[in-house]
Amino acid sequence: MPHPLPLHHSLSGPTDAPLLVLGPSLGTTTRVWSAQVPALGRTFRVVAFDLPGHGGSGTQGLPPAGATTVGDLAGRVLELVDGLRYERFHYAGISLGGAIGARLAADVPGRVTSLALVCSSARFGPPEPWRERAALVRSRGMAPLTATAPGRWFAGPGTAGTPLGRALLRDLAAIEPAGYAACCDALATYDLRPALGRITAPTLVVGGALDTATPLPHARELGAGIPRATVESIGTGHLALEEPRAVMELLLAHLGRIATPSP
Repeated sequence: MPHPLPLHHSLSGPTDAPLLVLGPSLGTTTRVWSAQVPALGRTFRVVAFDLPGHGGSGTQGLPPAGATTVGDLAGRVLELVDGLRYERFHYAGISLGGAIGARLAADVPGRVTSLALVCSSARFGPPEPWRERAALVRSRGMAPLTATAPGRWFAGPGTAGTPLGRALLRDLAAIEPAGYAACCDALATYDLRPALGRITAPTLVVGGALDTATPLPHARELGAGIPRATVESIGTGHLALEEPRAVMELLLAHLGRIATPSP
């Protein structure tokens, strides 16, 4: 059943260009891709979306507490793409955003032209810590996470004090707890390891050498499980903010190797 409102999203780039979908990490908004969108938008119709309860996306239509899955979130993204009248699309995502793209690439391989997974994973650890975080946010709001986020997100202690770092932390504080908790529920049950072999799209996996949330072994596991995937590492933390140019250049090189069909 379609959701009452599409995910909030931003659009840039030529209207007749191939579609590139950008997925954010848990706790961030479309802003997390702000350093790459201008360059990507020269060649692609770029749509960056907000997760439920994040940025401009509401929490309408969420499953009951504890029931949201990454498949549900992937379905919302597919509805967004359908609403834009594209059949095929490129996809790049950070962390949970990457998991959504990997789920789509495994479940509807004929629609995903290429895939890029940045600081992501086939399984984000055991479910209990995610369920505990969901319960914490539902009971106490976002405040307990705002103090600990810099240590999870950024490799350099100064990154939190940059204009982008401060803006991302403000975005985190403004998230609707129900939406954040639902995304934690999705991460708790996510395990794509058995389905990685179904991904046929040309895939780039980028791991952060300084990422403590999804360390490099997560990237290597994705690379080993996805046929013909390319694995790269950069000197960055979980949101890949410390090396924005490196992320952009890897994405452009990856996308440049793929013949891009018309929408």
